[in-house]
Amino acid sequence: MTPNVLVISGHDPSGGAGLVADIQTISACGAHPTLAISAITEQDTANAYAVFPVPADQLLAQLDRVVADIPPQAIKIGLLPSPASAQALLPLLDRLQDVPVVLDPVLVASGGGSLAEADLVPVLRDALIPRATVVTPNTPEARALTGQDDPATAGHALVALGARWALVTGGDAPTHDVCNHLIGAETVTTRWPRRAGSFHGTGCTLASALAAGLALGRSVPEAALGAQQFVDRALASALRPGQGQSIPRRFR
Repeated sequence: MTPNVLVISGHDPSGGAGLVADIQTISACGAHPTLAISAITEQDTANAYAVFPVPADQLLAQLDRVVADIPPQAIKIGLLPSPASAQALLPLLDRLQDVPVVLDPVLVASGGGSLAEADLVPVLRDALIPRATVVTPNTPEARALTGQDDPATAGHALVALGARWALVTGGDAPTHDVCNHLIGAETVTTRWPRRAGSFHGTGCTLASALAAGLALGRSVPEAALGAQQFVDRALASALRPGQGQSIPRRFR
């Protein structure tokens, strides 16, 4: 039986990030994506320019209807444009507390444009991170959430906030290789070759692949490693359909 991954995320019209990235990744990894749109964005492969939040009651209506019909085996949370969007999820997450949750704390687009309201960070720290099985920030997001510059230290701080695991990625760090830190019941550091160019949608791809792995019954370390391998392969054959950044090739 094909497992289901419930995705809560925004729509990126370029197809580089957001729901299109989630659909492609989860499908490629062998699971079925169900979707609730949290926001519509004005975005291309270069940057994000505006975010139009879906009202909280409409977000909840999507979630309640699809979950009643198709129970998820994992949940992936991406762009939440406002504190109201984040708080609206809490009763659902508490009802589905046995379902693993991958939280990708999207704050800024890869081109630098803001995607979330500034006062979202306290809600992430106080309410969503404690409900997360894995939180998957890049280095700037981890710094914004914890105040820690060192990625491994930030990962430990996220676990101290209540996440069971934190996977802090180093794609944005000025290092020769990409160094990722998985912190939780054990600590695993992985290094990957830094692919030439800049990319749009790597965080969404990683979090969705990880959620698909958990839905398929893998442990967090196994799912995290598989997700990183998926991203590396997708970047090695990335496509550049527009005038901005390249997009991971999530399908063959």
